[in-house]
Amino acid sequence: MADDPARVVIFDTTLRDGEQAPGFTMDVLAKASLARALDALGVDVIEAGFPIASPADAEAVQHIAREVRRPTIAALARCRRQDIEEAARALAPAARPRIHTFLATSDLHLAAKLHMTRDQCLEAIVDAIRLARHFTDDVEFSAEDATRSDPEFLCRVIEAVIREGCTTVNLPDTVGYGTPDETRDFFAAIRARVFNADRAVFSTHCHDDLGLAVANSLAAIQGGARQVECTINGIGERAGNAALEEIVMALRVRRNRLPYDTGIKAEALYETSQLLTSLTQEAVQANKAIVGRNAFAHEAGIHQDGMLKDPRTYEIMRPQDVGQPAAQLVLGRHSGRHAVQQRCNALGLRVSQTELEHVYREVITLGERRKAVGDGDLRRILDRLRTAAEPVGAASAPVETIGYGHGV
Repeated sequence: MADDPARVVIFDTTLRDGEQAPGFTMDVLAKASLARALDALGVDVIEAGFPIASPADAEAVQHIAREVRRPTIAALARCRRQDIEEAARALAPAARPRIHTFLATSDLHLAAKLHMTRDQCLEAIVDAIRLARHFTDDVEFSAEDATRSDPEFLCRVIEAVIREGCTTVNLPDTVGYGTPDETRDFFAAIRARVFNADRAVFSTHCHDDLGLAVANSLAAIQGGARQVECTINGIGERAGNAALEEIVMALRVRRNRLPYDTGIKAEALYETSQLLTSLTQEAVQANKAIVGRNAFAHEAGIHQDGMLKDPRTYEIMRPQDVGQPAAQLVLGRHSGRHAVQQRCNALGLRVSQTELEHVYREVITLGERRKAVGDGDLRRILDRLRTAAEPVGAASAPVETIGYGHGV
Protein backbone atom coordinates (compact mmCIF):
# COMPACT_ATOMS: atom_id res chain seq x y z
CA MET A 1 0.00 0.00 0.00
CA ALA A 2 2.74 2.44 0.95
CA ASP A 3 4.61 1.68 -2.31
CA ASP A 4 1.94 3.43 -4.40
CA PRO A 5 2.41 7.19 -4.01
CA ALA A 6 -1.25 7.82 -4.81
CA ARG A 7 -2.62 5.20 -2.39
CA VAL A 8 -3.96 6.46 0.94
CA VAL A 9 -4.23 3.96 3.78
CA ILE A 10 -7.53 4.22 5.65
CA PHE A 11 -6.96 3.63 9.37
CA ASP A 12 -10.33 3.35 11.09
CA THR A 13 -10.38 4.17 14.79
CA THR A 14 -14.14 4.03 15.35
CA LEU A 15 -13.66 1.14 17.77
CA ARG A 16 -11.00 2.97 19.79
CA ASP A 17 -11.11 6.78 19.62
CA GLY A 18 -14.72 6.80 18.46
CA GLU A 19 -15.96 4.28 21.01
CA GLN A 20 -14.39 6.09 23.96
CA ALA A 21 -16.54 9.18 23.36
CA PRO A 22 -19.43 9.61 25.83
CA GLY A 23 -22.52 7.69 24.72
CA PHE A 24 -20.74 5.52 22.16
CA THR A 25 -19.51 2.63 24.30
CA MET A 26 -19.97 -0.78 22.69
CA ASP A 27 -19.74 -4.26 24.17
CA VAL A 28 -17.56 -7.01 22.70
CA LEU A 29 -20.21 -8.42 20.37
CA ALA A 30 -21.15 -4.97 19.08
CA LYS A 31 -17.51 -4.12 18.39
CA ALA A 32 -17.03 -7.42 16.59
CA SER A 33 -20.11 -6.74 14.46
CA LEU A 34 -18.82 -3.33 13.45
CA ALA A 35 -15.34 -4.73 12.80
CA ARG A 36 -16.83 -7.19 10.29
CA ALA A 37 -18.62 -4.29 8.59
CA LEU A 38 -15.39 -2.27 8.45
CA ASP A 39 -13.68 -5.26 6.88
CA ALA A 40 -16.43 -5.46 4.25
CA LEU A 41 -16.14 -1.70 3.71
CA GLY A 42 -12.50 -2.18 2.78
CA VAL A 43 -10.62 -0.28 5.49
CA ASP A 44 -6.91 -1.08 5.61
CA VAL A 45 -6.38 -0.87 9.37
CA ILE A 46 -8.90 -1.40 12.18
CA GLU A 47 -7.82 0.03 15.52
CA ALA A 48 -9.77 -2.42 17.66
CA GLY A 49 -9.19 -0.89 21.08
CA PHE A 50 -6.91 0.05 23.96
CA PRO A 51 -6.31 -3.28 25.74
CA ILE A 52 -4.82 -1.90 28.95
CA ALA A 53 -7.88 0.31 29.48
CA SER A 54 -10.16 -2.53 30.62
CA PRO A 55 -10.61 -6.31 30.44
CA ALA A 56 -13.52 -5.77 28.03
CA ASP A 57 -11.31 -3.74 25.69
CA ALA A 58 -8.64 -6.44 25.75
CA GLU A 59 -11.27 -9.12 25.08
CA ALA A 60 -12.70 -7.15 22.16
CA VAL A 61 -9.29 -6.70 20.55
CA GLN A 62 -8.53 -10.40 20.93
CA HIS A 63 -11.94 -11.39 19.55
CA ILE A 64 -11.57 -9.13 16.50
CA ALA A 65 -7.95 -10.22 15.96
CA ARG A 66 -9.11 -13.83 15.85
CA GLU A 67 -12.15 -13.26 13.65
CA VAL A 68 -11.23 -10.50 11.16
CA ARG A 69 -8.33 -11.61 9.00
CA ARG A 70 -7.88 -9.32 5.96
CA PRO A 71 -7.14 -5.87 7.44
CA THR A 72 -4.36 -5.02 9.84
CA ILE A 73 -5.64 -5.08 13.42
CA ALA A 74 -4.11 -2.41 15.64
CA ALA A 75 -4.14 -2.00 19.41
CA LEU A 76 -3.24 1.19 21.25
CA ALA A 77 -0.63 1.33 24.01
CA ARG A 78 1.08 4.08 25.93
CA CYS A 79 4.87 4.07 25.94
CA ARG A 80 4.84 1.74 28.93
CA ARG A 81 5.96 -1.89 29.18
CA GLN A 82 2.68 -3.09 30.73
CA ASP A 83 0.60 -1.40 28.00
CA ILE A 84 2.68 -2.82 25.17
CA GLU A 85 2.74 -6.34 26.59
CA GLU A 86 -1.04 -6.27 27.10
CA ALA A 87 -1.52 -5.05 23.53
CA ALA A 88 0.72 -7.84 22.26
CA ARG A 89 -1.29 -10.46 24.19
CA ALA A 90 -4.58 -9.18 22.81
CA LEU A 91 -3.20 -9.12 19.26
CA ALA A 92 -1.67 -12.59 19.45
CA PRO A 93 -4.35 -14.25 17.23
CA ALA A 94 -4.14 -11.55 14.53
CA ALA A 95 -3.01 -12.38 11.01
CA ARG A 96 -1.63 -8.85 10.64
CA PRO A 97 -1.05 -7.25 14.07
CA ARG A 98 0.05 -3.67 14.68
CA ILE A 99 1.07 -2.16 18.00
CA HIS A 100 0.25 1.54 18.05
CA THR A 101 2.12 3.29 20.84
CA PHE A 102 2.00 6.97 21.72
CA LEU A 103 3.40 9.72 23.93
CA ALA A 104 2.92 13.48 23.92
CA THR A 105 5.76 15.56 22.52
CA SER A 106 4.57 19.15 23.07
CA ASP A 107 6.18 21.15 25.86
CA LEU A 108 2.73 21.89 27.25
CA HIS A 109 1.89 18.22 27.68
CA LEU A 110 5.36 17.33 28.91
CA ALA A 111 5.28 19.99 31.63
CA ALA A 112 1.62 20.09 32.65
CA LYS A 113 0.58 16.46 32.23
CA LEU A 114 3.58 14.16 32.12
CA HIS A 115 6.12 16.06 34.23
CA MET A 116 8.89 14.88 31.92
CA THR A 117 11.82 16.52 30.24
CA ARG A 118 12.33 16.23 26.51
CA ASP A 119 15.21 13.77 27.06
CA GLN A 120 13.04 11.59 29.32
CA CYS A 121 10.29 11.68 26.73
CA LEU A 122 12.62 10.62 23.92
CA GLU A 123 14.09 7.81 26.03
CA ALA A 124 10.62 6.45 26.89
CA ILE A 125 9.57 6.54 23.24
CA VAL A 126 12.68 4.71 22.00
CA ASP A 127 12.32 2.04 24.70
CA ALA A 128 8.68 1.53 23.74
CA ILE A 129 9.43 1.11 20.05
CA ARG A 130 12.19 -1.40 20.80
CA LEU A 131 9.86 -3.42 23.01
CA ALA A 132 6.99 -3.32 20.52
CA ARG A 133 9.33 -4.52 17.76
CA HIS A 134 9.92 -7.72 19.78
CA PHE A 135 6.27 -8.61 19.17
CA THR A 136 5.62 -7.38 15.61
CA ASP A 137 7.33 -5.78 12.64
CA ASP A 138 4.36 -3.42 12.23
CA VAL A 139 4.75 -0.65 14.81
CA GLU A 140 3.15 2.78 14.70
CA PHE A 141 4.13 5.73 16.87
CA SER A 142 1.91 8.73 17.53
CA ALA A 143 3.41 11.99 18.78
CA GLU A 144 0.43 13.25 20.76
CA ASP A 145 -0.14 16.99 20.28
CA ALA A 146 2.36 16.92 17.42
CA THR A 147 1.03 20.07 15.75
CA ARG A 148 1.82 22.10 18.89
CA SER A 149 5.23 20.50 19.44
CA ASP A 150 8.59 22.16 18.89
CA PRO A 151 9.53 21.17 15.31
CA GLU A 152 13.18 20.53 16.13
CA PHE A 153 12.36 18.18 19.00
CA LEU A 154 9.60 16.50 17.01
CA CYS A 155 12.06 15.77 14.19
CA ARG A 156 14.50 14.23 16.68
CA VAL A 157 11.72 11.95 17.92
CA ILE A 158 10.65 10.94 14.42
CA GLU A 159 14.19 10.17 13.30
CA ALA A 160 14.71 8.05 16.42
CA VAL A 161 11.54 5.97 16.08
CA ILE A 162 12.17 5.30 12.39
CA ARG A 163 15.73 4.27 13.22
CA GLU A 164 14.33 1.77 15.75
CA GLY A 165 12.07 0.19 13.12
CA CYS A 166 8.82 2.12 13.43
CA THR A 167 6.97 1.76 10.13
CA THR A 168 4.20 4.36 10.56
CA VAL A 169 4.59 7.81 12.13
CA ASN A 170 1.40 9.56 13.12
CA LEU A 171 1.42 13.32 13.71
CA PRO A 172 -1.96 14.08 15.29
CA ASP A 173 -3.73 17.40 15.58
CA THR A 174 -4.90 16.17 18.97
CA VAL A 175 -6.94 19.23 19.93
CA GLY A 176 -8.17 20.27 16.49
CA TYR A 177 -6.10 23.46 16.50
CA GLY A 178 -4.67 23.41 12.97
CA THR A 179 -5.86 25.01 9.75
CA PRO A 180 -5.53 23.39 6.32
CA ASP A 181 -2.74 25.60 5.02
CA GLU A 182 -0.53 25.12 8.07
CA THR A 183 -1.31 21.39 8.21
CA ARG A 184 -0.16 20.90 4.63
CA ASP A 185 2.99 22.94 5.28
CA PHE A 186 3.60 21.11 8.58
CA PHE A 187 3.69 17.67 6.96
CA ALA A 188 5.74 18.84 3.98
CA ALA A 189 8.29 20.55 6.25
CA ILE A 190 8.64 17.64 8.68
CA ARG A 191 9.09 15.10 5.90
CA ALA A 192 11.68 17.29 4.19
CA ARG A 193 13.60 17.78 7.41
CA VAL A 194 13.68 14.17 8.70
CA PHE A 195 16.56 12.44 6.94
CA ASN A 196 15.04 8.92 7.10
CA ALA A 197 11.43 9.95 6.35
CA ASP A 198 11.34 7.72 3.26
CA ARG A 199 11.47 4.62 5.50
CA ALA A 200 8.07 5.21 7.13
CA VAL A 201 4.49 6.03 6.21
CA PHE A 202 3.37 9.36 7.65
CA SER A 203 -0.12 9.46 9.11
CA THR A 204 -2.60 12.17 10.07
CA HIS A 205 -5.17 12.08 12.88
CA CYS A 206 -7.27 15.24 13.07
CA HIS A 207 -9.90 16.25 15.61
CA ASP A 208 -12.87 18.43 14.77
CA ASP A 209 -12.85 21.06 17.53
CA LEU A 210 -12.95 23.85 14.94
CA GLY A 211 -14.86 21.84 12.35
CA LEU A 212 -11.71 21.40 10.25
CA ALA A 213 -10.84 17.72 10.76
CA VAL A 214 -11.66 16.57 7.23
CA ALA A 215 -10.13 19.67 5.61
CA ASN A 216 -6.97 19.23 7.67
CA SER A 217 -6.78 15.51 6.82
CA LEU A 218 -6.98 16.29 3.10
CA ALA A 219 -4.35 18.98 3.52
CA ALA A 220 -2.09 16.49 5.31
CA ILE A 221 -2.39 14.15 2.33
CA GLN A 222 -1.33 17.01 0.07
CA GLY A 223 1.63 17.53 2.41
CA GLY A 224 2.73 13.90 2.06
CA ALA A 225 0.73 11.89 4.60
CA ARG A 226 -0.32 8.53 3.19
CA GLN A 227 -2.39 7.23 6.08
CA VAL A 228 -5.53 8.92 7.39
CA GLU A 229 -6.96 8.05 10.80
CA CYS A 230 -10.70 8.58 10.85
CA THR A 231 -14.03 7.25 12.13
CA ILE A 232 -17.45 6.34 10.79
CA ASN A 233 -19.81 9.32 11.21
CA GLY A 234 -16.85 11.32 12.57
CA ILE A 235 -17.43 10.11 16.14
CA GLY A 236 -14.73 10.54 18.78
CA GLU A 237 -13.44 12.57 21.69
CA ARG A 238 -15.04 16.01 22.19
CA ALA A 239 -16.21 17.24 18.74
CA GLY A 240 -15.06 13.99 17.12
CA ASN A 241 -12.60 12.88 14.47
CA ALA A 242 -12.37 13.31 10.72
CA ALA A 243 -15.30 11.45 9.15
CA LEU A 244 -14.19 8.49 7.05
CA GLU A 245 -17.08 8.83 4.60
CA GLU A 246 -16.33 12.51 3.92
CA ILE A 247 -12.63 11.90 3.28
CA VAL A 248 -13.30 8.97 0.96
CA MET A 249 -15.90 10.82 -1.10
CA ALA A 250 -13.85 14.03 -1.25
CA LEU A 251 -11.01 12.01 -2.78
CA ARG A 252 -13.41 10.33 -5.19
CA VAL A 253 -15.47 13.35 -6.28
CA ARG A 254 -12.55 15.81 -6.48
CA ARG A 255 -9.92 13.63 -8.13
CA ASN A 256 -8.97 16.61 -10.30
CA ARG A 257 -7.62 18.32 -7.16
CA LEU A 258 -6.96 15.29 -4.96
CA PRO A 259 -5.56 12.51 -7.19
CA TYR A 260 -5.42 9.81 -4.52
CA ASP A 261 -7.04 6.40 -4.13
CA THR A 262 -8.39 4.35 -1.24
CA GLY A 263 -9.56 0.76 -1.05
CA ILE A 264 -12.97 1.73 0.34
CA LYS A 265 -16.13 0.29 -1.22
CA ALA A 266 -18.06 3.55 -1.17
CA GLU A 267 -21.44 1.92 -1.85
CA ALA A 268 -21.23 0.39 1.66
CA LEU A 269 -20.73 3.72 3.46
CA TYR A 270 -24.38 4.35 4.29
CA GLU A 271 -24.97 0.80 5.49
CA THR A 272 -21.93 0.99 7.79
CA SER A 273 -23.07 4.36 9.15
CA GLN A 274 -26.52 2.94 9.86
CA LEU A 275 -25.03 -0.07 11.65
CA LEU A 276 -23.04 2.22 13.93
CA THR A 277 -26.11 4.25 14.82
CA SER A 278 -28.00 1.03 15.54
CA LEU A 279 -25.26 -0.33 17.79
CA THR A 280 -24.80 2.90 19.75
CA GLN A 281 -28.34 4.30 19.58
CA GLU A 282 -26.75 7.64 18.69
CA ALA A 283 -28.34 9.17 15.61
CA VAL A 284 -26.50 10.97 12.83
CA GLN A 285 -27.48 14.61 12.39
CA ALA A 286 -29.95 15.02 9.52
CA ASN A 287 -27.69 17.26 7.43
CA LYS A 288 -24.54 15.16 7.96
CA ALA A 289 -22.57 15.01 4.72
CA ILE A 290 -22.73 11.73 2.77
CA VAL A 291 -24.73 9.67 5.29
CA GLY A 292 -27.29 12.07 6.84
CA ARG A 293 -30.94 11.52 5.95
CA ASN A 294 -31.08 14.94 4.26
CA ALA A 295 -27.81 14.53 2.34
CA PHE A 296 -29.80 13.76 -0.83
CA ALA A 297 -33.14 15.36 0.05
CA HIS A 298 -34.48 18.45 -1.72
CA GLU A 299 -37.36 20.70 -0.62
CA ALA A 300 -36.71 24.09 -2.25
CA GLY A 301 -38.70 24.50 -5.45
CA ILE A 302 -35.76 25.73 -7.52
CA HIS A 303 -33.67 22.74 -6.45
CA GLN A 304 -36.50 20.30 -7.09
CA ASP A 305 -37.04 21.72 -10.57
CA GLY A 306 -33.36 21.33 -11.35
CA MET A 307 -33.29 17.78 -9.98
CA LEU A 308 -36.24 16.76 -12.15
CA LYS A 309 -34.49 18.13 -15.25
CA ASP A 310 -30.98 16.83 -14.46
CA PRO A 311 -29.85 15.57 -11.01
CA ARG A 312 -26.34 16.90 -11.65
CA THR A 313 -27.67 20.44 -11.19
CA TYR A 314 -27.82 19.94 -7.42
CA GLU A 315 -26.01 16.68 -6.65
CA ILE A 316 -22.24 16.23 -7.05
CA MET A 317 -22.56 12.49 -6.40
CA ARG A 318 -25.37 10.00 -6.71
CA PRO A 319 -27.06 8.54 -3.61
CA GLN A 320 -26.32 5.04 -4.87
CA ASP A 321 -22.60 5.87 -4.97
CA VAL A 322 -22.58 5.76 -1.15
CA GLY A 323 -25.41 3.27 -0.68
CA GLN A 324 -28.04 5.86 0.20
CA PRO A 325 -31.68 5.42 -0.86
CA ALA A 326 -32.72 7.33 -3.98
CA ALA A 327 -32.83 11.13 -3.76
CA GLN A 328 -36.00 12.49 -2.19
CA LEU A 329 -38.02 15.47 -3.33
CA VAL A 330 -39.54 16.42 0.02
CA LEU A 331 -42.81 18.32 -0.24
CA GLY A 332 -43.15 21.30 2.09
CA ARG A 333 -43.67 25.04 2.14
CA HIS A 334 -40.59 25.61 -0.05
CA SER A 335 -41.60 23.16 -2.78
CA GLY A 336 -42.47 24.03 -6.36
CA ARG A 337 -45.24 22.96 -8.72
CA HIS A 338 -42.99 20.61 -10.69
CA ALA A 339 -42.18 18.57 -7.59
CA VAL A 340 -45.87 18.34 -6.63
CA GLN A 341 -46.71 17.22 -10.17
CA GLN A 342 -43.91 14.63 -10.14
CA ARG A 343 -45.02 13.19 -6.81
CA CYS A 344 -48.63 12.97 -7.92
CA ASN A 345 -47.54 11.18 -11.10
CA ALA A 346 -45.38 8.77 -9.09
CA LEU A 347 -48.42 7.91 -6.96
CA GLY A 348 -50.64 7.38 -10.00
CA LEU A 349 -52.71 10.49 -9.23
CA ARG A 350 -53.39 12.11 -12.60
CA VAL A 351 -54.21 15.78 -12.07
CA SER A 352 -55.26 18.55 -14.44
CA GLN A 353 -53.51 21.91 -14.49
CA THR A 354 -56.40 23.42 -12.51
CA GLU A 355 -56.21 20.66 -9.92
CA LEU A 356 -52.42 20.95 -9.73
CA GLU A 357 -52.68 24.64 -8.87
CA HIS A 358 -55.10 23.87 -6.03
CA VAL A 359 -53.04 20.94 -4.73
CA TYR A 360 -49.88 23.06 -4.88
CA ARG A 361 -51.46 25.85 -2.78
CA GLU A 362 -52.73 23.28 -0.27
CA VAL A 363 -49.25 21.74 0.01
CA ILE A 364 -47.72 25.15 0.71
CA THR A 365 -50.40 25.90 3.34
CA LEU A 366 -50.00 22.53 5.01
CA GLY A 367 -46.22 22.90 4.87
CA GLU A 368 -46.48 25.99 7.06
CA ARG A 369 -47.67 23.72 9.88
CA ARG A 370 -45.75 20.52 9.11
CA LYS A 371 -42.12 19.57 8.61
CA ALA A 372 -43.13 17.69 5.47
CA VAL A 373 -46.21 16.81 3.44
CA GLY A 374 -46.65 13.07 2.93
CA ASP A 375 -48.15 10.95 0.19
CA GLY A 376 -51.34 10.43 2.20
CA ASP A 377 -51.73 14.19 2.50
CA LEU A 378 -51.61 14.53 -1.31
CA ARG A 379 -54.31 11.90 -1.72
CA ARG A 380 -56.58 13.53 0.85
CA ILE A 381 -56.13 16.98 -0.69
CA LEU A 382 -57.06 15.69 -4.14
CA ASP A 383 -59.93 13.61 -2.78
CA ARG A 384 -61.44 16.65 -1.00
CA LEU A 385 -61.00 18.77 -4.13
CA ARG A 386 -62.78 16.28 -6.37
CA THR A 387 -65.54 15.60 -3.85
CA ALA A 388 -66.23 19.33 -3.49
CA ALA A 389 -66.35 19.70 -7.29
CA GLU A 390 -69.05 17.04 -7.77
CA PRO A 391 -72.57 18.28 -8.69
CA VAL A 392 -75.21 17.75 -6.00
CA GLY A 393 -76.72 14.28 -6.36
CA ALA A 394 -73.98 13.04 -8.68
CA ALA A 395 -72.52 9.62 -8.09
CA SER A 396 -69.40 9.66 -6.01
CA ALA A 397 -66.16 9.36 -7.91
CA PRO A 398 -64.06 6.33 -7.09
CA VAL A 399 -61.84 6.93 -4.07
CA GLU A 400 -58.15 6.00 -4.14
CA THR A 401 -57.69 2.70 -2.39
CA ILE A 402 -53.99 3.17 -1.74
CA GLY A 403 -53.07 3.54 1.95
CA TYR A 404 -52.98 6.92 3.65
CA GLY A 405 -49.52 6.69 5.23
CA HIS A 406 -47.30 9.72 5.63
CA GLY A 407 -44.31 8.35 3.75
CA VAL A 408 -42.20 10.92 1.94
